[in-house]
This record gives sequence, structure tokens and C-alpha cells, in this order.
Amino acid sequence: MPELKLAQPERTFLSKRNILQIGSLVINNSYFLSFLKFCPTPSLNCYACPWANFACPIGSLQHFMVIEKIPYFLIGFFILIGASVGSLVCGWFCPTGWFQEMLYKIKTVKLRFSSKALNQLRFFNLVIVALLIPYLVKEPWFSKICFMGMLQGGIPLALSDPEIRMMIGSFFYAKIAITVSFLSLAVFIKRPFCRFFCPLGAIYSLFNRISLLQLEVSEGCIRCNRCQEVCPMDIKIYEDPASPQCIRCLACTSCTFVEMKFLGKGF
Repeated sequence: MPELKLAQPERTFLSKRNILQIGSLVINNSYFLSFLKFCPTPSLNCYACPWANFACPIGSLQHFMVIEKIPYFLIGFFILIGASVGSLVCGWFCPTGWFQEMLYKIKTVKLRFSSKALNQLRFFNLVIVALLIPYLVKEPWFSKICFMGMLQGGIPLALSDPEIRMMIGSFFYAKIAITVSFLSLAVFIKRPFCRFFCPLGAIYSLFNRISLLQLEVSEGCIRCNRCQEVCPMDIKIYEDPASPQCIRCLACTSCTFVEMKFLGKGF
């Protein structure tokens, strides 16, 4: 009989996943590949960041809505990633997710939300805010209110350019308030932006049930809920191993009863 192992938290700041997340942040925002800024990055990263190397995939999607063109390349891009690994990009390579996880490590009282209605808000953001509104008003409204856009683009540009500071108005301060709200929530709640608002995560989550990468929970699972404790998305993986909320961080696979499979082969 195999030794029983419960899901364990990442014990060091520089775990393998953290190293890849930090590496993604550096690659996305180191400027040495800025000649590729017309290409989308797989993760959510602001195009307006002065050091950005790639385009934001949601920003690119909105651009095509504004010009009323079908984004064939982006559709293929999302299908290729989603059909291969589902939401794994969110768990291993997204700077936005990594930043929220670091904030959650701050020692405070923690809050838990498991509302299915809140979980659906990111699909609302995808369809209404990232697609329909840009198509109707010809402006990328998700990018306008995205808190990471403010952190990576709005604030650095305002600090570095006097002319931009002269144009600051009430909308800028409203975006500051949105940013502060998300930063504050991330201290108390696991990945609030990813779980409830991210349209890119909503796209990748559509592939979790059909992707080549899958999680499998064996019948011996004792439902101790340790998987939920170590999960950045606060889910019980035994309830639905292909959950749309799962970001394939694989933290739960440290448990004896949870296994990652790719092309049907266990790892």
C-alpha cells in the first residue's frame, strides 16, 4: 500500500512554480524583446507597461473588436494553449496571478468565498466588458479599468512623464481606487481577480475538460480538504478534477490521491 501523503503548501518563496512565475514577469517586462510587441503573450500582462515585450492578449482581443475584424490568429492562439494544457498558463506563467499570491502571503485574517455566481463574473467581463462594449463604443474598456494595467502602465507612465501627469483627471483616481481595492482584497482572499474577474482565465477555463493535460483523483481520496488549503483558487479538486476554476498549478498533486496526466499518461 503506497504511503499516504497529504497535499503540502509551497514551503519556500522560490519554489519551482514561483521561479517560473518570476521568470515570466521578467521576460514579459524586460524590454529586450520589445520588437515583438505586436505578438500576444499567453498571460495577462499590460501592453502599456514601458518595459513590456509583448501585447496583452485581452488588449489584442479588444483591438479586433474595435476595428470590427475577426481575430483568427488570437482564436488559434487560445485554442492551441487551451487544448494542450487548459488553464496551466494561469497557474505557472501569469505575473498577475503571482502578484496576488505574494500579497496573500501577508499574515492577516483570511476570508473564504465559494459563490458560484461570483465565479461567473469573469465570463461577464469577457463577453460584456472585453468584447461587446469595445465593439459598441470603439474603446478598450477592460484595459481602461484593469488594475494590472494601472500598476504596470498607468502609474509608471504618470511618474515618468510630466505631460501625462498634466492630463490626470478624475478617471485616473477612480482607477487608483479600483487598483487599491484589488490589492487589498488579494491580501485577504486567494487570487480575487483571477477567480472573479479575469476574462483571459475565463477563456482558458473553457478547455479544462478537454485539454491534453488533466488531473485525476483516485477513489482512495479521504476528502481531508488539504487540497483546498494549498489551492491558490480555493477549490476542492476531488469535487471536480476538471473544474473551470482550476489553474493547473499542480499543488494538489503533492497528495497521494491526486495525479497529473498528459495524453492519458500519469506523472
